[in-house]
Amino acid sequence: MNAATVRVGNAVFGGRELAAIAGPCVIEGLDSSLRHAERLRRIADETGVAIVFKSSFDKANRTSHTSFRGPGLDEGLRILERVKRATGLPVLTDIHETGQARAAAEVVDILQIPALLSRQTDLVRAAVATGRAVNLKKGQFLAPWDMKAVVAKAESGGNRQLLVTERGFSFGYNNLVSDMRAVVIMRDFGYPVVFDATHSVQLPGAGGERSGGQREFIAPLARAAVAAGADAVFMEVHEEPDRALSDGPNSYPLDLLPRLLTELNRLRALILEGRPDGAA
Repeated sequence: MNAATVRVGNAVFGGRELAAIAGPCVIEGLDSSLRHAERLRRIADETGVAIVFKSSFDKANRTSHTSFRGPGLDEGLRILERVKRATGLPVLTDIHETGQARAAAEVVDILQIPALLSRQTDLVRAAVATGRAVNLKKGQFLAPWDMKAVVAKAESGGNRQLLVTERGFSFGYNNLVSDMRAVVIMRDFGYPVVFDATHSVQLPGAGGERSGGQREFIAPLARAAVAAGADAVFMEVHEEPDRALSDGPNSYPLDLLPRLLTELNRLRALILEGRPDGAA
């Protein structure tokens, strides 16, 4: 089945061109967000890959209660609004409670349901009720076909502006595995599939009071996912990953992003060229 397209600003998910969702895991402040977003805007121009800026106003599921969580809803949305105004990039953020959906939807272009909350019916319905595009992240405890029920919850609210994201499956202690069959299976739901190349290399809780990560596998997994038919990639990126306030070990260096996106876009073109109907 050919997935429907979802257009957000100049980013088309499920179209001929690759799309990307990228940004620091958590909002680290106004200056940092503007600096990262401006660089991402230039990278989009350089590579021809439309980018949606991603960052979280609250990381509500940090391993330790002492870890940095972000500026909170009000300040976080103010910063994301400044990013949109200054760069013209569409923005995405995740919500953790039903009461956050409406306020976030007034600012952002895509609401994201975190993987750990993917089965929260009220949260999914609150997100789709806003009319904004919604990115449904597959729980790391769900098989790809289990996401069909999550998609049905979203569809029950009358919203068809949906993305479905693969982000690895729990595989033993502190480890995840990416099964590229998930891209093919979930694409048959009729919506664009995004591959989260950075959370897929996360080692949850492996650092004791923080999660670890295997950054060296981000690029190979992203290539594999695009080859399998992913319509977009999701990547947490940072100018200095080792100093990031959240998910540094599995963040991709911003300086390396242009080359990788260029490779992935060329790979998508080759894949589509090889399809008999030429369809995305």
